[in-house]
Amino acid sequence: MKRIFILTGEPSGDRLASTIISKLKKQNSNIEFLSVGGSYLGSLGIKSIFDLKDITYLGFTSVLLNIFKIRKKINDTVDEIIKFNPDILFSVDSPDFTLRVAEKVKKLNKNIKTIHYVAPQVWIWRKNRVKKIKNFIDHILLLFSFEKKYFDEENIKNTFVGHPLIENNKKVKTSLENMAIKDKKIISIYPGSRKSEITVLLPIQLKFIKLMNNKYPDYFFIFHSTDENKKLIMNYFENADLKNIDVISDENIKTQILSKSVFAVCKSGTASLQVCNENVPSIIIYKLSFINFMIFKLLVNVKFANIINIINDREVIPELLQSECNAEEIYKSVIYFLKNPEYMNKQINDCKKTLEGIRSKTSSSSEAASILNKYLVS
Repeated sequence: MKRIFILTGEPSGDRLASTIISKLKKQNSNIEFLSVGGSYLGSLGIKSIFDLKDITYLGFTSVLLNIFKIRKKINDTVDEIIKFNPDILFSVDSPDFTLRVAEKVKKLNKNIKTIHYVAPQVWIWRKNRVKKIKNFIDHILLLFSFEKKYFDEENIKNTFVGHPLIENNKKVKTSLENMAIKDKKIISIYPGSRKSEITVLLPIQLKFIKLMNNKYPDYFFIFHSTDENKKLIMNYFENADLKNIDVISDENIKTQILSKSVFAVCKSGTASLQVCNENVPSIIIYKLSFINFMIFKLLVNVKFANIINIINDREVIPELLQSECNAEEIYKSVIYFLKNPEYMNKQINDCKKTLEGIRSKTSSSSEAASILNKYLVS
């Protein structure tokens, strides 16, 4: 029996990995899996060697404060992988964790094939990282076609597979009768997938909802969460004194709720692509500590935080970052769009065009799964 160790570093990577592994299981049932993963891989019956929460830290200072814990987790993970002796180490996103592990594993056992999914964003920062990757990664699977040139230049084997979360999949319908939505207009809220993000963004988002309720009480606000974070979010709800909020973690229900939403307030990241894919207008929010933000500004090579804006080199989706990431500014931006549907339509059309340019012509997750399977049978 062949073996694959799946290595993720945060819930978004856990989700991306699960889309591919679910397809791989259909292509090849003779595989044993082990992982550093979360609830998405867990739902496929794949054991994780430790809780993903142990390594999800936000910002440079948080990483520095926990550097010894992180180093220990890296070394422990390497030990477990070597012990498991997989045919493939399949690492997904979170390069500061996953690539460090992959590098150490390759030094200890060159026979383990290392395949990395979601290329480090070298077009944003650390362009010299590409040269280093060449020494320990056998194959990189790319989300975006424009990334290809950076890896071709260094003769690193790569394949553009596209982003699985913007595939044109058939949607599974689930009953929404138990949700207290009735005839209210829905606004989807994304507070982040890391605890450290939620503790910063969720209080701001709840304050924004209170501002909305003062003048516009006909909206219902639904928070999109992972299973791991649902309880944390509900704890915040208990002190919020708001009747028109709910939190969901079921993927099918989340997709349906999003498709019925009139607007979304979205944390910068993967979720914003899903919002665009469902033709829902949105704004992007994010907030780091002052020190983390200053370090980030020194290192980054782009003007925008959101991939749609980066690709277009202009602000297609408004970004409220740092000091602008507050309840009053979010309220002003949301109301501006809701009162001007022509601007919402323009954003939707601009996002549609952008997604068509980066969407894979085949099934992204199936293609990625096929590449993994080829390494197993070769």
